[in-house]
Amino acid sequence: MTLIKSISGIRGTIGGKVEENLTPIDAVKFASAYGTWLKQQRHKDNYRVVVGRDARISGDMIQNLVMNTLVGLGIHVIDLGLSTTPTVEVAVPMEHADGGIILTASHNPKQWNALKLLNAKGEFLNGAEGQKILEIAESNDMVFTDVDSLGKITINDAYIDLHIDEVLDLPLVNKKAIESAKLKVVVDGVNSTGGIAIPELLERLGVYVVKLYCEPNGHFPHNPEPLKEHLTDLSEEVKKEHADLGIVVDPDVDRLAFMDENGDMFGEEYTLVACADYVLGQTPGNTVSNMSSTRALRDVTEKHGGTYNASAVGEVNVVELMKKTNAVIGGEGNGGIIYPELHYGRDALVGVALFLSLLADKNLSVSQLKATYPLYFMSKKKIELTPALDVDSILKTISETYANENVNTIDGVKIDFADSWVHLRKSNTEPIIRIYTEAPSQNSADELAARFISELKQIAGI
Repeated sequence: MTLIKSISGIRGTIGGKVEENLTPIDAVKFASAYGTWLKQQRHKDNYRVVVGRDARISGDMIQNLVMNTLVGLGIHVIDLGLSTTPTVEVAVPMEHADGGIILTASHNPKQWNALKLLNAKGEFLNGAEGQKILEIAESNDMVFTDVDSLGKITINDAYIDLHIDEVLDLPLVNKKAIESAKLKVVVDGVNSTGGIAIPELLERLGVYVVKLYCEPNGHFPHNPEPLKEHLTDLSEEVKKEHADLGIVVDPDVDRLAFMDENGDMFGEEYTLVACADYVLGQTPGNTVSNMSSTRALRDVTEKHGGTYNASAVGEVNVVELMKKTNAVIGGEGNGGIIYPELHYGRDALVGVALFLSLLADKNLSVSQLKATYPLYFMSKKKIELTPALDVDSILKTISETYANENVNTIDGVKIDFADSWVHLRKSNTEPIIRIYTEAPSQNSADELAARFISELKQIAGI
């Protein structure tokens, strides 16, 4: 059982001992710290926070604890109930709220839950803000309001519909072309809120929907991370239904992956590549992804005359660099699409609408579309080190060894070679170095990873 406190929020497994798991006491403590921090930022008479959750079994319990803690601080709560991460992000500015909390552990299994924290723009907090909340939580310096100043809870279950309205109103979403394409799509909603939002979006786009695991009961039918090895049922259903494609999201609907008409993965890394190809073709500009994402985005961006930039890993870092470079689209290679025309957050609904607009515009099958992009293959490995080893020193030695190559050290060490790259990052919580590589073939990517694992072990003397 685990409790992880970090600058991006608190997450853990349900049950067990306080401070070792995500217990009710831990949920209340952290919600108290967030509410206290919020009141320190904005001195006003009334405070409002939007709260929503995915369909996890523990979600209702955790949400009630969090909402009533905020009430005790004198903060009014807009309760979205079952929702998605991007929906809460969209709702915060629409409600003129001071912040938002999403109760979700994203792609983690059902025993996990978490509090994801938003600012008044509906965007994730930065590192300094997250650190301050951790400090407040540890200090127990929280003061609750008197009985006459308690907050109130207002239920608003319309925001998935409103979110879809906002997506459909985007100029680049070609509803007419999608409807004319008469697509048949299988949706795997992993029995969470994607099973509500994605089919409704598709039906409003004129798509024929086949639902698979779309009952939002929190009983995930497979590992909820949308990776090939977890999606055999979706593959079989796409083939059985003779569907044009399959769509799968994670439990909180900020990650998106597609499956082609043959039941083969389009590739989670290529979700952003395809959406960027469409957006750049209509509105030329720059793009951003994190350093561990595919080089294909750079290739597609440069094809359209734009500039690609890589950020440190983490959504908040991607967003920061997108704003700095005026990127028209960005995201992460795990299937996260960030389209600033709507909001600065990973959004599977936006991704679906842009992807289908591209598909209808090009009049190609999903497999034919994939064949139009540069083909790269990834390897993702890790090596465990003893706590006594100085990981920073090991990575510094690597960067010095390859000083004549294109080396980036903003987040670990990334080395760009002519037709491949390697990214080495240390874990923030354990003595592990993660090794990500990409090359024109799977064998080349695996060989590059093996080579650097060997070099790292040699430097470390293990």
